[in-house]
Amino acid sequence: MSDEKFIGTPRKATTHTSQNEGLIFEKSSPGKKAYRLSELDVPAVDASTLLGKSVRKEYGALPELSEIEIVRHFTRLSTWNYAIDLGMFPLGSCTMKYNGRVNEAVARFEGIAEAHPYQPESLSQGALGIMHDLSQYLIEITGMDAITLQPAAGAHGEFTGILMIRAYHESKGNARKKILIPDSAHGTNPATAAVVGYQVQNLKSNAEGMVDLAELEKLVDEDTAALMLTNPSTIGVFESEIHKIADILHAKGALLYMDGANMNALVGKTRPGDFGADVMHLNLHKTFSTPHGGGGPGSGPVACKAILEPFLPTPIVVRKADKSLGFDYDRPLSVGRVRMFYGNFGMFVRALAYTLANGPDGLRLTTEDAVLNANYIRAKLEGYFDLPFKTPSMHEVVFSDKLQAKNGVKTGDMGKRLIDYGFHAYTVSFPMIVSGAMMIEPTESESREELDLLIDALQQIAREAAENPELVKTAPHTTRIRRLNETAAARNPVLRWKAPPSSISLTPDSAAKEW
Repeated sequence: MSDEKFIGTPRKATTHTSQNEGLIFEKSSPGKKAYRLSELDVPAVDASTLLGKSVRKEYGALPELSEIEIVRHFTRLSTWNYAIDLGMFPLGSCTMKYNGRVNEAVARFEGIAEAHPYQPESLSQGALGIMHDLSQYLIEITGMDAITLQPAAGAHGEFTGILMIRAYHESKGNARKKILIPDSAHGTNPATAAVVGYQVQNLKSNAEGMVDLAELEKLVDEDTAALMLTNPSTIGVFESEIHKIADILHAKGALLYMDGANMNALVGKTRPGDFGADVMHLNLHKTFSTPHGGGGPGSGPVACKAILEPFLPTPIVVRKADKSLGFDYDRPLSVGRVRMFYGNFGMFVRALAYTLANGPDGLRLTTEDAVLNANYIRAKLEGYFDLPFKTPSMHEVVFSDKLQAKNGVKTGDMGKRLIDYGFHAYTVSFPMIVSGAMMIEPTESESREELDLLIDALQQIAREAAENPELVKTAPHTTRIRRLNETAAARNPVLRWKAPPSSISLTPDSAAKEW
């Protein structure tokens, strides 16, 4: 057959796996292996002799591949991941910032990474010193009197703090019934209050996105245990009347719990303990240098005023009469242990390294840069997107899709279109207080050049939404997998690969022959 008719009509016959990677099970071929074991130099022992009935009859369907196939498979998959090493995460209310490699290196020192939590205190003075010093620095940063490092994440810190509030009220003879939560709070706040056994009462924001003081006055009574306040709130607004909020609560015997997830906007500039907060959590995996994402590990220390100190989880690090450090377990009013061992120790190391490396001036500058970056983005995108609250922004800015919705383009569409421009999407449709929310938090990590790239992309997407809305509504267009049916995926997730009947199923005998 002549090849003339194919001239000028080139086509790609197949798609290389670097563009569309299959499952490792799908790559499997019987007989392939990536290892070679040396011959036994001791007598063989039948497994059933040692394990009896516990011996497995078969190993199930295991993938069989060569070494190069395995290496290429996982290397290719790794290149598909979006990471802070590749570009910015504009996710709002998450503080997805870059964390210095030196903090990772310190956490991997042999004497730190391999220290056992139950080794004697006499052999743990270095580790105890890390916990003690970090505790003192965090107390100073927050303006509190005491702290526990035990909680494993922000929501876990909330849980611990509300447990302490409940124990405090119980010690006075009445646990109280309800907790107030503004509509601009983090979503975990109402869940935490409910888990601890409190009724949740919603507190509406005023036109500026802040707590309505008149409404707060009406709702606070002798049944109110606390107000859980995210400050700055999820719309990036600082509660300028925070002192009055604290006074209203304290006048009725209620306490002020502060969600400290947005401390990246406050560190070195103001201290929650100074403006009336009684207890708060911090997110070390956000504000204080721990890799954020992938399900952990996290760390959510809880700092409190002296009135709540007796209720802190046990144990706490103390300095003994002989000047050595140790754990104090003799705490009769404690809410008990909330985490195995003493918390996620590796996170303490990173946070201490971050704090010492920056120092007071560096931490303050970090906060100032984070706020500056957010306001730079706000100034450049005003007019392109609707700004529902004109109140000054702190570390993040929240727009809405109101202008684009006129053409049927929603916030989720624009978030997906942003992927085509090489960026991770911003936080979509949150907070709920803003319809069609577009929540952007650049953090202090990003240079002006990187911010300009994001701004240019969002400005272009705004133009596309006006001139060619279908282009945005069908995005992303450049990804290996196009737009998914997210509703179906959420309602009917398929999270497990099942081997087809024809798959190889190794038995101990067949595996032994292979070996």
